[in-house]
Amino acid sequence: MLARRHIIAAIGALGLLLMTPAASRAQTLNAKQSEAAAAYDRALGDFKSILAERRSQIEAKQPLPNLPGQALYLARVAMISTYKDLTDAVPSRIGKPNKFGIPPAYFDAAIEPLVDEYANLFEIMEAPPASAQNSATPFEDVVNLAAAIARAKGLAPADADAAGRISLGLFFAETNGKQNVRNGRSNTYMGSFQTGPSEDRNGHRKWEAIKSEIAAANPELSARDDKEEARARGTDHRFNHWTNVRDGLMNAHADVFRDIPGIVKTLPDPIDQMKLFELIQIIPTPTRSALRSGDLLNYRVSSATIMKHLRNNSIFAFGQADRARSSASFREILAAMWLFKRKFEKAMAKYSEIKGR
Repeated sequence: MLARRHIIAAIGALGLLLMTPAASRAQTLNAKQSEAAAAYDRALGDFKSILAERRSQIEAKQPLPNLPGQALYLARVAMISTYKDLTDAVPSRIGKPNKFGIPPAYFDAAIEPLVDEYANLFEIMEAPPASAQNSATPFEDVVNLAAAIARAKGLAPADADAAGRISLGLFFAETNGKQNVRNGRSNTYMGSFQTGPSEDRNGHRKWEAIKSEIAAANPELSARDDKEEARARGTDHRFNHWTNVRDGLMNAHADVFRDIPGIVKTLPDPIDQMKLFELIQIIPTPTRSALRSGDLLNYRVSSATIMKHLRNNSIFAFGQADRARSSASFREILAAMWLFKRKFEKAMAKYSEIKGR
């Protein structure tokens, strides 16, 4: 409780610090620049306000609105967007690097505590239900399941290892490595791999089709699967970490594992590989088309619906220039996924730790 009071006090103090410079800056800026500064100040104020509102509701144990994280998310998008518009208009406002790895043109490092509070609130709002079935080895489960599935798809051991590493990246991209979580922005997508009910069922059907093959090659993993399947019987499989990871991988990613040898050649950076598989989660059809095209990086998407899906997942979402884009190549999309980089770096560190053991 004391730590939370310190966070709230810090947010209030930060607000006071940010109010005075805004007035003095306005005296030296032209009309367009002043408008950009005012828009950012409003967005920053709105972000602080919704942070304080959610914190107050949670502390008072008041009922939260439906999708309690959506207003927070939109306020954060507006804050980053208006800051990018401000730095486009006033480049001198670009400051120092920040701990989140966000390009400084998009984010003022002075407000890092606000984003820490944002993450803290989401962790509370997305806490697993009491009935969730945790795993004692959540990260190893992801790696082992992915590698076993990849081997069943015909991949060599080195490429199956890549599948495990990439899938661990997906776990961090979807939930920051937290198992069995809910979703503050959706009533559909839940669990460690954030799947909907139909995706979970589809993945389960696909798993049943290759289960005997995996059992023959990896009896120990198959025995674990039998145990978890029995444990999850009669419950929502998405809140058993093992079954949700298994079915999530089978639903969206397992068929693409066959392309890993070519993907690794085209994208030698492991983080870029993770980004591409996250795009299978976000825009599956265009990503599969890009892989089949023979020119992955230059494959271009121009559908307004696809661009909307990208923006809804923090890609080309910030600032007027980015949001005005009507198309993008996969090279540009991968470059724009900078909000995912820190999560993938955490996944890489965890993967190295697992392999080190």
